[in-house]
Amino acid sequence: MRATDLLIQRETEPVTHDAGWPPLILANAPNGATRTKADHPALPITQAEIARTAAEIAEAGAAMIHVHVRDAQGRHLLDAEAYRALTAAIRAEVGERLVVQITSEAAGRYEAPEQMAVVRAARPEAVSLALREIVPDAASETAAAAFFAFARRERILLQVILYEAAEVTRYAELKRRGVLGEGGDFPLFVLGRYTPGQVSRPADLLPFLAAAGEGLPLWAICAFGPREQACALVAAGLGGHVRVGFENSLLAPDGRPAESNAAQIRRAAEGARGFGRPLADADTARAMMA
Repeated sequence: MRATDLLIQRETEPVTHDAGWPPLILANAPNGATRTKADHPALPITQAEIARTAAEIAEAGAAMIHVHVRDAQGRHLLDAEAYRALTAAIRAEVGERLVVQITSEAAGRYEAPEQMAVVRAARPEAVSLALREIVPDAASETAAAAFFAFARRERILLQVILYEAAEVTRYAELKRRGVLGEGGDFPLFVLGRYTPGQVSRPADLLPFLAAAGEGLPLWAICAFGPREQACALVAAGLGGHVRVGFENSLLAPDGRPAESNAAQIRRAAEGARGFGRPLADADTARAMMA
C-alpha cells in the first residue's frame, strides 16, 4: 500500500474511544544533550529544574518524561548514579504519575558498550535506544542480543529510536531474528533529522508508515522546528503517540519561542482532545509499553 493510500485510509476510519482509538501517550523531552540556557532561559538542566518541569508537564497531560543529565561542565553525561538521583527527585515531585525514561544517547561522547553499561547499572524504568548506535552492524548483534535479553528480564520499558524509513525495515528484521529479544517495544520515528535546517513536516511521517505497514501496533514521533505541533497532531490522528519538548523544538507553532515544556505538552494535549482522542496516564502508558 502506498503511503498516501495509508494516510487516506486512516483518516477515514471512525474516531472512537474503543480499542481502535488508544489513549495517547504524551511524552516530554525537556532538555536534550547539548542545548543550554543560552538557547532558551527556561531550559531545565539541574536536577531541581528537571524535577520541577516534571511536575508541570504531569499537570499539563504528559504520561512520560525523557531525561538527559549533564556533568559539572554542562556536558551530556551517561552516569547511573546521576540517573538514580534525578529519578528520585522526579519521584519526590510526582510520585508514579510519570514514566521516567532515561536516554542512552551517544552524543559524540560514548560508544555502544558504555551506553549498554549505563542501562545495566541504572536499571531504569524505561530507556530510549538508537538502533544505529546500539546495533550499528552485523558484528554488534551478539552483544546487542545479550543486552536486550537483560533489559527484557529486568522489565525495562524499551523505546527504539529510528531516524529514517530504512531503519524501520532493519528494525523489523532484527526483531524477526530475535536480536532485540521477545516482548513489547515502542519505536520512535524521528521526523526530519536530516532535512535542510532540520525542520520537520507532517509528510515526513509517511515513509515511516509505509515501511512499517501494519507491523507496528505501537509507535511514536518527535519532530523539529515550528511544525513540531503539526507533526504531533498528524501522528496522534493516525493512532501514533507523541514526544514534544525543548530537546527537539524551542518554538511555538507561530514561530515565536515557546513559553515552557509544559506549554508544548498542553498544546499537544488540547489538540488531541479536540478531535476526541483521550490521553493516557502513566499507568496506562506502562501497560501499553510492556
